Amino acid sequence: MPPLLAHTLILGSSSPYRRVLLQRLRLPFTVVAPAVDETPAAGENPRQLACRLAMAKARAVATLHPGAVVIGSDQVADLGGEAVGKPGDHATATAQLRRMSGQSVTFQTAVAVVCNNSRFAQMDLAQVHVRFRELSDAEIEAYLRTETPYDCAGSAKSEGLGIALLESIDSDDPTALVGLPLIRTCRMLRAAGVLLL
Repeated sequence: MPPLLAHTLILGSSSPYRRVLLQRLRLPFTVVAPAVDETPAAGENPRQLACRLAMAKARAVATLHPGAVVIGSDQVADLGGEAVGKPGDHATATAQLRRMSGQSVTFQTAVAVVCNNSRFAQMDLAQVHVRFRELSDAEIEAYLRTETPYDCAGSAKSEGLGIALLESIDSDDPTALVGLPLIRTCRMLRAAGVLLL
């Protein structure tokens, strides 16, 4: 028998990757895409950007559904303090992977849980430190043609063929690299009154 929910649960995201991750918890939830401008603010570093957007997404959906517990999340690839976002196209993805070849990249993945009616709001950040192998242009091209990761931060789809681009991954919340840090999400959902087990 599935666990009972104290509240309606909403994933405030348009990401299919986050949807698949949240399904692991076997809780009923709905998906609402938040209307949030993801343009970085002046002087905002990747960590600040991820945190601000995660909370903004959760709050945007919670405003429309004040009785629900809403999860918002955002991920930014951090290359030496510079935000590397979703490439959107093949040429941008190629340029991103050339820059990250042989480099250490930190994926800043923030998650926020908000319920307006209970005045609950928490946010946390998971950092995933990734070392990319030295990548040849042929490897980059083969990867992009096979995986087409144009909707992934930094063009890195680690749950697919992107794992072959990497030398190492270091994180205390391994699902964070895919886009939703489930350990942190579970902790905040419990605090918000959602029964997981």
